[in-house]
Amino acid sequence: MGRALREEDFSNWKVVGWIEGINDLLFFIDVRAQLARERDRRGFVESLWEDCRRRFYENSYVDELFPEGRPEAQGLNTRLTTLCTRLAREATQESVCLAPGLANEWVGRRKVRVWEVVWDVGPDLEQAERTGSIPVGIEGAVLESSAPSRLRARVSQAVILRVTACDIRVRMGKTLSRVMSVGSSPGHHWTFRAEQWIRPGVTLGPTLVYGKERTPLRVDPTPPGVGPRIREALQVIEEAWPEGAGLLALLTSRIVPLKARGVVSFSYRHRPGLSFINTFDRTPLDLIDDLIHENSHHHLNLLLRKFRFLNGDHTEEMFYSPWRRSLRPIRGILHATFTFTMGAILFERLSSFGARGSRREVRGETGPELTPQEVLRARYRCLEEVASVRYSLRDLAHARQLGWLSASGWRLVTALKREIDKVGKRIAPFEKKVLQSSHGRELRRHLEELRRARQAYGPVRCGRA
Repeated sequence: MGRALREEDFSNWKVVGWIEGINDLLFFIDVRAQLARERDRRGFVESLWEDCRRRFYENSYVDELFPEGRPEAQGLNTRLTTLCTRLAREATQESVCLAPGLANEWVGRRKVRVWEVVWDVGPDLEQAERTGSIPVGIEGAVLESSAPSRLRARVSQAVILRVTACDIRVRMGKTLSRVMSVGSSPGHHWTFRAEQWIRPGVTLGPTLVYGKERTPLRVDPTPPGVGPRIREALQVIEEAWPEGAGLLALLTSRIVPLKARGVVSFSYRHRPGLSFINTFDRTPLDLIDDLIHENSHHHLNLLLRKFRFLNGDHTEEMFYSPWRRSLRPIRGILHATFTFTMGAILFERLSSFGARGSRREVRGETGPELTPQEVLRARYRCLEEVASVRYSLRDLAHARQLGWLSASGWRLVTALKREIDKVGKRIAPFEKKVLQSSHGRELRRHLEELRRARQAYGPVRCGRA
């Protein structure tokens, strides 16, 4: 696989996630081996519990290994084996068509008549892939069965992918269905759905639908009006903040619409460039903000792969979060400070977008615009974020004094302070008008909450998670 992929493919969300899954598998295989020869099992399990909570806060591994919510040693070996089996199955299944035709070539070279892989027919909610679809390549193309209802009926049953040197077939019970052929007569026997491009470098995925409990339920086709809405939002970012648009084009490669009341947007550290964005219950200004926000997470996650920003085991030290209005680990505070600094820059650029749009209209140019109400809200959001970021920057400066931030971490915080100070100066002339507007009460309330939080917590260590 490593030889088949291009160098640039190794930054792709699908390839990185696949590699991360294999890394996790190897980690837990090693843990299982250590557990078998460990004399102090209690101490080992307690250490594993803490390590997993810190290392895998985005995954379900902690719940799978410690379902009682505590470091329980009894039955851990069985739970580790079950987890390793699942990770191995997922990595193997995903590898079959990651580089189309490679699995067939591999089978042919090994002179194996057939390679059988267990296939999970159900939807992949993490990658937003629909029931009964087989991903092809790394950009989002899929093969879909001509009889999806039959596949849906088999979600809970064993379905096998049979890979030979010349084709791939699906075996359901005694029924065989050819999916694709390679070699002298290549072709797709299932329906091929090519990736849908919003613009060069950015694809649009199907829609991830949540239920009432804010949990993912299924993956549906994306309505036709979603793509144009995202394109308009990207156009506004390009005109208002070209540098931010450049970062977005570099770091966001796939957008999955999210249909979920009360859920805004999210992304995964191990799926760089894959952004889940609520495009149904959000205003045009919200959509612009969400695109930049998730791109900022991709940006910081990339920096975190290159630099260590926190010293030792101080990743869990707690500070007050102006955004969550609760105590959060310092790693979360650092993430929020970075992403909301980017948001403040965006809102400051949008704060004069209305006037820029008017000048463009005089010149006879066309393009998406923000309403006066949206421009006013952008100014309010900018002032709000400047106050919040400055609050957390003070806490991060205190963390530096305590030795919790590394030299690289302090350079990042210093750079964020420079940017937020520039934004603060540019947005200051609009503060009086915002305070006199319908947003004035919200802004005053926010500033008062920050004042009370500073009195309550101060720039001091508040315990551990």
